Amino acid sequence: MTEFEARAERLLPDMIADIETLVRAESPTDDTEALARSADVLTAMGRGHLGSTPERVEVERRPHLVWRLGAGPRRLLLLAHHDTVWPFGSWGERIWKVEDGVIRGPGCLDMAGGIVQAMYALRLLAETRATLDGVTFLVTADEEIGSPTARELIEREAAPCQAVFVLEPGGPHGELKTERKGSSRYTVHVTGRAAHAGLEPERGVNAGVELAHHVLAVDTLADRAAGTTVTPTVMSAGTTTNTVPAQGALHVDVRTSSLAEQRRVDRALRELTPFEEGAAVAVEGGPSRPPLPPESSADLFARAERVAADAGLAPLRAIASGAVSDGNLTAHLGIPTLDGLGAVGGGAHADGEHVTASAIPGRTALLALLIADRLAARRPRGGRPSNRPS
Repeated sequence: MTEFEARAERLLPDMIADIETLVRAESPTDDTEALARSADVLTAMGRGHLGSTPERVEVERRPHLVWRLGAGPRRLLLLAHHDTVWPFGSWGERIWKVEDGVIRGPGCLDMAGGIVQAMYALRLLAETRATLDGVTFLVTADEEIGSPTARELIEREAAPCQAVFVLEPGGPHGELKTERKGSSRYTVHVTGRAAHAGLEPERGVNAGVELAHHVLAVDTLADRAAGTTVTPTVMSAGTTTNTVPAQGALHVDVRTSSLAEQRRVDRALRELTPFEEGAAVAVEGGPSRPPLPPESSADLFARAERVAADAGLAPLRAIASGAVSDGNLTAHLGIPTLDGLGAVGGGAHADGEHVTASAIPGRTALLALLIADRLAARRPRGGRPSNRPS
């Protein structure tokens, strides 16, 4: 057991208590008042562990928190979010439970656990008198809906950095996430013409029938060989049971492994044309996050493998994910990005969401070691740290 892991093991009860505090704060993305309370809780918690108060950046009433630690140029960004998918009160009285080493609660995995592990990793480093010069810790408030108000802030804070560590949950066995698909969201709007369904249906243009054509057309855009999924999800048409539908809408979820595929599907959706005479179709939406390609994390993961091995930690493994994160945004900027450094568990976004308590000390130690390693990276001529493993 490394020194960091042993110290984190002794602090585990405190870490679990802090995760409980964040879980009980409840912070659904669409509830700005709840997000404000959550940001207050995080601010107090961070002040205690990091010794400083974050800058609070509010955009459309969404509170994003930025800790800029130490002095000097920004070199490393730790990226997290405090919003969750869970509506306020949705877990009722069973909001928190720890049993047989398993922590359960809304948002415990995604991502209270990762936030707490980051705070303690930084605290452990500070207690060894290690310099944290150049570390930025950013906790955003709308990641679960695509970071519409946080994106500019994320890109601005990441721009001067040489690496980004994303505190999203690891894989089911603690794997780091070295590749993520990009995501796009669309709504296909169909317009027909209403008519009485019994008296004169022939005078109408059925938006439901038109919509059915587009469901089938959209489905053909997927390409399994390329890793592209194009999924019709929510759809609706009509107003009453005796009226030819005049309006319809279809929501489409797109995931791609490459920018080329993301652009191909985008172009195809925007070129949709009506099937039924007299119908009209309009498409809104588009790409929300570009893919995180494996080359964006390859060097960082190779270095992490060596750091873990040198410290006697369990060997690291990597996986690709069909889900997206804010790491997609930083990777697209060309900044080396390593994702999945948060808590270990399962059931994110589901009733079975949980964190494996025994994994917390090791993950905290790994993050502390990786932060120290990045801050000690060789500086090329000119003083800017190298992106390449040393």
